[in-house]
Amino acid sequence: MAYIYSELAAQVKEWAQQAVTNQWLDASEVAPLLATDSRSPQSLFGTDQTGFKNLEGLTRPLIVAFMGGTGVGKSSLLNRLAGQAIAKAGIERPTSREVTLYHHQAVAIAQLPENLPLQKIKIAQHHDEDKKQLVWIDMPDFDSTEQTNKNLVLQWLPHIDVLIYVVSPERYRDHKAWQLLLSEGARHGWLFVLNQWDKGQLAQYEDFKQQLGKAGFKQPLIFRTICTEDDADDEFAHLLTTIASLANQHGVQQLELHNAQVKKLQLKQQLQQCEARLNHLPQFQNLLNHWQKSWQEQEKLFKQGFAWALQQFANRYARSNVDVMVKNQPLFLWDEWAQSRFNDSLDELILTAEQWQIPAAPLREKLLAVRQTVAKKLHQTCELGCRQALIQPGNSMQRGFLKLAALCEVLLPLLALGWVAYQVFHGYYQSYISTKAYLGVDFLTHSAVLVLVSWLLPYFVTKKMQPSLEKAALRGLYKGLDLALAAIELEVKQLIISHQEQQQQLLSELQIYIAECDAVDRIKNQENPTLARMLLD
Repeated sequence: MAYIYSELAAQVKEWAQQAVTNQWLDASEVAPLLATDSRSPQSLFGTDQTGFKNLEGLTRPLIVAFMGGTGVGKSSLLNRLAGQAIAKAGIERPTSREVTLYHHQAVAIAQLPENLPLQKIKIAQHHDEDKKQLVWIDMPDFDSTEQTNKNLVLQWLPHIDVLIYVVSPERYRDHKAWQLLLSEGARHGWLFVLNQWDKGQLAQYEDFKQQLGKAGFKQPLIFRTICTEDDADDEFAHLLTTIASLANQHGVQQLELHNAQVKKLQLKQQLQQCEARLNHLPQFQNLLNHWQKSWQEQEKLFKQGFAWALQQFANRYARSNVDVMVKNQPLFLWDEWAQSRFNDSLDELILTAEQWQIPAAPLREKLLAVRQTVAKKLHQTCELGCRQALIQPGNSMQRGFLKLAALCEVLLPLLALGWVAYQVFHGYYQSYISTKAYLGVDFLTHSAVLVLVSWLLPYFVTKKMQPSLEKAALRGLYKGLDLALAAIELEVKQLIISHQEQQQQLLSELQIYIAECDAVDRIKNQENPTLARMLLD
């Protein structure tokens, strides 16, 4: 067979449970998936029983159940179908409150449906080899006023291959049983018995056939029987032949495939509802754009609100020893006002996501860490920016000019002294070889002034061009603030992207399961026309 339905149902349940645990979907939205019924007729049998190879895809008995209202003759029909051997064993029609199983002694019923009252189940065995491939289940009267009867029927239905719907000419329009036929009809093969036909009329037969046509059976198999006489001239033999034609490997497999197909189609519809709930990926880009636009406004507001505090911190950094100041008076910008404004921004983001039908609970959980760490990260980034700015105050041009001034502060006085020394030596030499007077007081004065000016000028420039530590600290704080606010924006943006990726992963898994529901082997009805007539269109 194709993909085993029970495995698919188990994987879908696990997926649904994770979706609820991670708050992607509400429990009410995946309730049908969590309640997916993986029971089948195969689950009644073990893997090691005498006379049957009960592995996947191999032969097992055909499960046939009788359903009908009170007084339609199920008891007589059951005794006639079971044969004389079982009747001689003392098996009589049970009360309307019980379920009875009739099967060959070689067949082992390994597991009964869960939550069944064992006192309401009877199991009888026979030795008829001709009926070895059949397990008969006699259902309680469905139209009984007792709710337990209905519960018993509903608990057994997933384990049934073929349902024989028994009616009588007086009770073929039974409302309760008809509702069950309409709700559960697609999962089973159906045979219809119009019992007590000796009391019926052809018009009733045609009306019953017409009603079945409205329910979805194009050519329903209806057998008219008379069970008050053992040798009655009716269609009982045809009923036996029809059931026997299904009690083989091919018939059982085709019914299993049909059951799996119907369940997978129902499961697909439930999965598609979850897919429609989760498939809001286009809105994620809108949510990102909304966050970026909203955060730009918040950035302006934060910078205005932090302006005075940044000025005070810059002044402290410029006037005090940095290590002592940080130790005694740590940087603290993010106050209750800032936290309140930031929380409002995140709450507004979550509200927008909810309005756009994006699952907001996982996003709210992710943003919780951002709320708790934003103050620490902003303080650390601003302090680091301030320290880096104080290491190299001023701009690059200003620092280059200061280096040149510092160099001139050394070179110009040296050049001036060199020039004065040369003039002294040259004057002395000229006065020695001639009668010209040696250098006087005026030269001494001018030389001193020249040396002094060559040193004072770069020194004055260096002092006046020295960058302000307060301005450098303020610039570093603002730079750190810009980086911190940009990091916050990026972190929230990455969380939204991560939220989108997780939802995409969830959707991808869901779409795989939907594809698995489509991968169903088609029933080859042309090979078994009887089976085609037993199934709803």
